[in-house]
Order: sequence, then structure tokens, then C-alpha cells
Amino acid sequence: MNRQRRRLFLYVGAFVIVVVAYTFAYSWGMATFEGEERSLLESFSIVVETFTTTGYGEDASLWQSMEMELLMIVMQMTGVFLIFMALPLFVAPWVREAVRVSPPTAIDERSDHVVICGYSPRAEALIDELRTWDREYVLVVGDRDVVLDLYEQNFDVIHGNPESADVLRNAQVETADTVVADASDEQNASIALAVREVTDEVHVISLVEDTDLENYLHYAGADEVFSPRHLLGTSLAEQVTASVTTDLGETVTVGEDFEILELSVHEGAEICGKRLSDSDIRERTGASLIGTWTQGEFQTPPSPDTLLDEDTILLVAGQEAQLERLKEMTIGEEYVRSHRSAVVAGFGEVGSTVCDRLATSGLSSTVVDLEARDEVDVVGDVTDEATLREAGIEHANAVIFALSDDTTTIFATLVAREISSSVEIVARANETENIGKLYSAGADYVLALETVSGRMLASTIIEDEEIISPNKQIEIIRTTAPQLVDQSLGEADVRSRTGCTVIAVERNGEVITDLGPDFVVESEDQLVVAGTDPDTNAFTKIAQ
Repeated sequence: MNRQRRRLFLYVGAFVIVVVAYTFAYSWGMATFEGEERSLLESFSIVVETFTTTGYGEDASLWQSMEMELLMIVMQMTGVFLIFMALPLFVAPWVREAVRVSPPTAIDERSDHVVICGYSPRAEALIDELRTWDREYVLVVGDRDVVLDLYEQNFDVIHGNPESADVLRNAQVETADTVVADASDEQNASIALAVREVTDEVHVISLVEDTDLENYLHYAGADEVFSPRHLLGTSLAEQVTASVTTDLGETVTVGEDFEILELSVHEGAEICGKRLSDSDIRERTGASLIGTWTQGEFQTPPSPDTLLDEDTILLVAGQEAQLERLKEMTIGEEYVRSHRSAVVAGFGEVGSTVCDRLATSGLSSTVVDLEARDEVDVVGDVTDEATLREAGIEHANAVIFALSDDTTTIFATLVAREISSSVEIVARANETENIGKLYSAGADYVLALETVSGRMLASTIIEDEEIISPNKQIEIIRTTAPQLVDQSLGEADVRSRTGCTVIAVERNGEVITDLGPDFVVESEDQLVVAGTDPDTNAFTKIAQ
């Protein structure tokens, strides 16, 4: 708004100066070149007639000299220029604002909906999940322009300060199922207090940036407090520790003795450079290969011709002993013998969590950051080759980019990959749209902050669905499938219709993993399904 006002003042000031200048120029020109005296008021009238293109009256027949004709030509061109400049700068925005609808400030009566206070990419990820499950929601956003944009995109949104109890009443918070506070830590505390001013019944979930403030959010009235950055840091560290040790690391457990795991194929590993059909994974380990990640593309089921190389990540399932045998086939001997060190770029909430987890696993880390502090080993820009070399990237097992800016992470990944072709690059992405760029730049494993956040929230809110892998590249859900009851998996054709794979079925307390196309779904079955986020959403639509 201040920028628009500044433009208006500059335009009006320039317009007045031009009009005054032409008024004096016309009066002087008529007296000098045509021998006709004109008062300043008469000259001003001619200038106005020229700029508004309404005509010139009697004076037009008096312009006989070339100088006066040139003056009038320049005056006419100036007037047209000023008018056309005003149209896009002031007239068009004014008309657009005049015809734009007013932002909604309240919703009709409803119940069991989700009130989301604030708007961010993680809120958008949550909304995608809620829409899939036909769960009602309403966004409460304080920025009027953001509200209008969201409203025009068919989001259910109202305008108002989410820290206000009256605004929350307009969002029908008394009859809501859950309130999600998705703003700054201080605002989230204020939102929780405002909710408790209205009702003590609704479930309040708050996100937190600084984990030291978690208790204060509980004091304010939040029932659950999530730190997506902490979870993301833990997940990135787990990926590194699993890559450089023979331990399986963090697995997704389904039942008593059935686990799901992501395994990176390392250079020099037994199966590296082989086609899937030649790897004999199933025959030698008994583990099931669900799908493969290659350069950010997930394929399930993978083609027998799939080349397993250092850019491949396997999504596998089986018993612990089976997965351990497969792990030995995916890790190179030099990784096992190495001193096991990692470079951690960025020492914010994510980076500090990564370092803590690496230390717990017995891996040494070298921290690189722009700011000098006690925990930082190398102060410098990670996009600078000299900085990464000083941090020892050439001798490290892995480099973890835990930066808050995706553009910087992408460029740093390019630099790191140019320095070392063998180092494992694990990267944090803040926006899902940049995941593909990071893989193209040379990253081996990428996890998006907004994906982790959205899954965490959805898993807590949606009772019918359990997301059992919020911190993995692939979403793994446990859910019922009433629309598939009495159908065989072959008849349901889940893979071709959704891109998902049914990994297991829980029935009467037993986990069934031997699922052929003739397996028939029963009413009480819980299906464990793996796929990308859009694919699992597609599965939910046909299954529910």
C-alpha cells in the first residue's frame, strides 16, 4: 500500500510540473511566434484541452509557425503518454479492487471440522489430505490479500486475526474437531489461549520452531506440540547412519516381525551396476522389493531391467534377518571400513538435531555455517568449493545440507557433487517443488520439510488413516478399504489405478504379507499401502 501511495504522489507531482511548464511555454510561444498574447489562465485551458483530447477551440487556426506546431505535437504526445501511464498504474488496480469480492469473515454452522490458523505450504499439504478424506476445514488468515487469493482458488477460508476469540467463534471453533496453530511460536501460544477462551473441548495442535518453547505452548492450552524440523533432522541423520553402517537403522514396523526399509545402493556394493533381474534379491534374501527411487522418480513395481546403481534407493519389506542380508548386498566395503564421518551444512534446528543424532550413533561430524559459534567447525559459505574442502568433504562418507534456503542447497549440491562423486549427499528441501532439482543436482536422498509437517498433522487428525512413515520419501499408510471389500487385489487393480502397492494386510491381529492377485479383501482388514503422496491420496479415494 505504501508503495502504491508513493507511486501516486510521484505521478501527481510529475503531472503538475509538466502542466505548469507547458502553460508557461504556450503563453510564451504564442506571444513570440504568433504575436498573440495569452494569459496564463487561457494557456492553462489550452494545455488541459490538449491533455484530455477534447479539442482546441479558436486557437488552432492561429498556429502558423513551425515552432508552435512542434510545441503542440510534443504537448499532445506528452498528454497521451501520461494518460496511458496512469491506466495500468492506478486505474486498472482501482477497477480490479472495486470488482473484487470482499473476503469472507465467517462460515456457516458446521461441526467436526478442522480449523487451521495460518497458511503455509505445510497447511496446504494437510488440506490435500483432508480433502482426500472429505474432511471439512476452514483456514483463518489475517492477510486480506492472501485470503482473497485463497478464496478465488476455492479454499475454505475466512479473514481475521486467528489470535482473536471472536474470529475463532466465526470459524465455529466451539464445534470443531481440531484446531491447528500454524504461525510463529509466539502467535501459536496466543492462538491456543484464544481457543481456550472459547472452549476447552476442542483438540489443539501447535507447531513449534524452537523446541525450547514447547512447554510454554502446552501451558497456553495446546494438547500436542510438533516440531517438524526436529523430526526432519532426525530422519536425515538416520539416513546417513544407515548408509555407513551395517545396522538397519530406523525401520517402519508392521506387525511383530515385518519391517519396511529404505536402502541406498552404494558404489562398490555387490548389486551395484546390475540389472534387477540379475541381482537375485528375492532368491538370496527372501525380502520383497516394493519399489525403487531413481533421481526422485518412484517406480512400483520396478521393471526387471531397472539398473541398480549409486543413484538407486530401494524400498524393501521383510523380516529383520532378511533385510540385514539385503543390507550387506547394498553397502560397499569401503563404507564399512571407513572412519565414518559426515559434513553437516547449516546449524539451525535441523542441523543441530542431525549432529546430536550422528553423535549418538558414533559418527563424527564437521559443522559448516555462515555464523561463528562454539559448535561450528568451519565458518564459510557452503556454495564455495574451498569451504567444503576445508570441511573435509573429500574424505567424508556423507554431507548433509540442512539449510533453510532451497536455492542455496541446490547450488551447494552441485559444488559438492563436483568435488566428490562418491560422497552421499542428503538434503533438506523446504518446498516439494524443489525435490526434483536437488536430485538433478546430484543429491542421493531428499526429504521435504512441508511433506513431513503435513503428514504429521494428517496422521494425528484423520482417525481412519494412520500414516506410519511421516519421515520417509514414500508415504506408507495403514487404512481400511470398504470399497474394495470382497474384491481380490487383482480385480481391484490397485497398482495401475493408483500407483500404490499393497504391502501387507492386518487381519484378526495377524499380518499377512504373502499377497497374490487372488487375495480377497475382507471388511475388517487393515491394508498397509506404500506410494508417493499423490498415489496414496488416489488410493484413499477409491478405497474409501
